[in-house]
Amino acid sequence: MASVLYVKECASTNDEIESFLLYRKSEIQAICTFNQTKGKGQYGNSWESPENLNVAYSLAIPSEKIKVRENLLNFHTAIILRDFLANLTKTEAAIKWPNDLIIKSKKVSGILIEKKTMDEKSYFIIGIGLNVLQENFENLPKAGSLLTQTGIQFNLEDLTNQLHEFILNHISEGITDENLLAKLNENLFRKDLVSVFEIKGLRQNGIIQYVDENGFLWVDLENEGLKKFFHKEIELLY
Repeated sequence: MASVLYVKECASTNDEIESFLLYRKSEIQAICTFNQTKGKGQYGNSWESPENLNVAYSLAIPSEKIKVRENLLNFHTAIILRDFLANLTKTEAAIKWPNDLIIKSKKVSGILIEKKTMDEKSYFIIGIGLNVLQENFENLPKAGSLLTQTGIQFNLEDLTNQLHEFILNHISEGITDENLLAKLNENLFRKDLVSVFEIKGLRQNGIIQYVDENGFLWVDLENEGLKKFFHKEIELLY
């Protein structure tokens, strides 16, 4: 099993791991820091992380090792991470479409997947930001950590090693689209509950129904009926 390379500080683990892909022989490599200064979230969002409180982890895996469809890899990873967090904390965890992990209504983790070609070889770089020990989230009322949501203090290095092993054991598993989507929808945050959404600057009540094979979120809206949305077209306000 490939080990995790720990770095004291870096701007972004997703960016940092690219510099190692050309020079290391292992097919699967991972990098981690507890001090990420310019973390990246999906669609240009940032991921803020105070020093020595949280985990920033990235895994580079050759694309041929992935057996799920490329457009479903984000959800496949979210399911794996959800299972890991639920097993680790003995607490219910949910997936907030499209790429966040929720424990007790607070976001504790996010995923960013990028596809890169290095030396004519294609890789998926799977980046995970996990809030572990942070207790104060200024101006982020929907954010939490494993500590705030479960009361458990985890050792960052031990936790990272467990996460790495769990992901490696499951990321290359074959799973049908049908079973993957079923598992995703079983664990979808706020599914079948009346929630408040913001669409084009306007608020509207609705009920999340499911995520489909193309990654669209289907919501039954109070004023418009059943509609599908891509990320950034709708915001769940809870």
